[in-house]
Amino acid sequence: MIVIWEVTRACALVCRHCRADSQPVGHPDQLTTEEGKALLDDVAAFGRPQPIVILTGGDAFERPDLHELISHGAGLGLHMALSPSVTPKLTHDAVRQMHAAGANSMSLSLDGAVAATHDGFRGVPGVFEATLEAARWIRADQIRLQVNTTVTRHTVVELPAMLPIMLDLDVSLWSLFFLVPTGRGQQLQTLDPPQIEDVLHWMADISGTLAVKTTEAPQYRRVLVQRARRRAEGLDPHDPEHRGDTYRRLTEDTREHLERWRAQGNTVPQRPPRPPIDINSGRGFAFVDHLGHVYPSGFFPEHCGNVKEGGFREVYRTSELLRSLRRPERFHGKCGVCEFNDVCGGSRSHAYAVTGDILGSDPTCAYVPEALRAPTQRPGHATSAPA
Repeated sequence: MIVIWEVTRACALVCRHCRADSQPVGHPDQLTTEEGKALLDDVAAFGRPQPIVILTGGDAFERPDLHELISHGAGLGLHMALSPSVTPKLTHDAVRQMHAAGANSMSLSLDGAVAATHDGFRGVPGVFEATLEAARWIRADQIRLQVNTTVTRHTVVELPAMLPIMLDLDVSLWSLFFLVPTGRGQQLQTLDPPQIEDVLHWMADISGTLAVKTTEAPQYRRVLVQRARRRAEGLDPHDPEHRGDTYRRLTEDTREHLERWRAQGNTVPQRPPRPPIDINSGRGFAFVDHLGHVYPSGFFPEHCGNVKEGGFREVYRTSELLRSLRRPERFHGKCGVCEFNDVCGGSRSHAYAVTGDILGSDPTCAYVPEALRAPTQRPGHATSAPA
């Protein structure tokens, strides 16, 4: 169970893809310290395994009671994580204080391999170098570090160059976020479905070097299942016949960047690939905004209730919308009939952002379910549709 709590919308950055339209100061009605502690008490009452609670924003460091909130959650046994913005408020001393309070992992955003890309994304010059410095502070203090990278048509070409940066920073997890066109993110260009498929296969390729995950691309789980099946059948798991130019370019550039990494005296690590966590919007995952409203994700505009009124667990367990999101076999269109809907279910955020139907088909998925293929395109025939 993962609960993301947007503790405030106050933030000094003006990120181009921000879903929240962040503000210079916190809302006067944002959850108070006591209301925040009550939320953490309620989440902890789910019992074991204790949920992961990620405090985000805006910029979480805009809350003067952040240390108190983290300490309270950690005291309840919750796995407390922090996702701060890289602003002057994020100092080495602040990192140490939050770690001492009980934040056992932190995540930073890095959206490009060079300053021009990342700083352009964040709207403030110098953030790229400041992010690298903050990442080194976090790892120096033995805190688990996750790096989040937004993938767009403009930034996807920099992913191979970012891989050595991730290795240099010794990140615990690299999360690729497939842009949902909401908020300021509507101004950016998303990848088309075949390009996304190529990126997911590339991620599977590098997963033995670095732990990776996706955000808003649950079809990565389907890709891993398909690759495992192909491997078991003695076939090439990369499925090269159906890979596109994006995959070929990412693969070639990755090879070049890793060769340079080795030439500098480094060893490319080898590790067992990280199994993806089987959660989705409203299914093992929920988002609480700064006012206490509960959403299936941070990209859905209509809330399902408020923690000030019924409590988080009550909303999570009884909301009709959240309950419907736990029944992927009832989704509309191809997601509803897909043989992988129990391990994938599609991005509900992309479905809503593009179609207006949160139970609709995920328009970012290139896969054609077996139920929708012509008989000659199904497994066992020479002309099977591409995976």
